[in-house]
Formats: sequence, structure tokens, C-alpha cells
Amino acid sequence: MNAVRFLDTNVLLYAYDLDAPAKREVALRLVEQGLSGSGDTAISVQVLQEMHVNLEKQGVSRSEAGQIIRDCARLPVVNNTLDLLLSALEEQARWKISLWDALILAAARASGASELFTEDLNNGQDYGGVRVINPFL
Repeated sequence: MNAVRFLDTNVLLYAYDLDAPAKREVALRLVEQGLSGSGDTAISVQVLQEMHVNLEKQGVSRSEAGQIIRDCARLPVVNNTLDLLLSALEEQARWKISLWDALILAAARASGASELFTEDLNNGQDYGGVRVINPFL
């Protein structure tokens, strides 16, 4: 996989958030750019799992949430594997971040991405070649 960008769950969620129009516009642009077919924007199975859980918490029906997940899965997806978990444990120890953030960082790295779009890590910080961008600032 040769991604340039990796999208965290919060970016995908904002693409479906009618209550945050400014963030929705930014997120939609990123998702649409990713779905344009160039393959340079990746996500992970973890992102899809978190997305589904959060959509249901927001009252989206299970069938609609499932369809949204299938639509988002048209992006290149990094699978959950033992190797990814072991890489995340190294990321967690190195950067002193939560396991969940470390899994996102490890997946971004596995995708080849040099940019991680998220609200959950420090904007502008370089995590060993993966730079965090908060697209909503």
C-alpha cells in the first residue's frame, strides 16, 4: 500500500455529522478526495470498527451504519494483524500514547502514509516520519 494520507475515525465521523457543518465540509473533502480512486488515502479496520460503534451511538440504524462502513471500505484498508499490534506496542512505548492512538499510528505507517489526519494527537508533531495534521484547526 502506498498511501500519502491516513484518516482517523474522527475525520470520517465528521463527514456524516450534520451538526458540525464547517468540520463536515472539511471531512467530506478529505473523504471524497480519498475515494477519487487514486489510492493515496487509507484507513484501517480499527477506524471502521470505531466508526460503526459511534454511528450506532448517534442513533444511526445498524443497517445504515453498515452501509456507511461498506462505502468507506472502498478506501485502501489496513487490516488488524498481530504484526500491527506488535508495531503499535512499540509506538506506544516510544511516544507515550494510548494503545488506540498507537494502533492508528502503526496503521498509518503500515499504509505508507506520511500524513495522519486526526484530532486525537498533537497537530504538527512528527512521529518518526508520520506527521499529524488536524484538518479542523
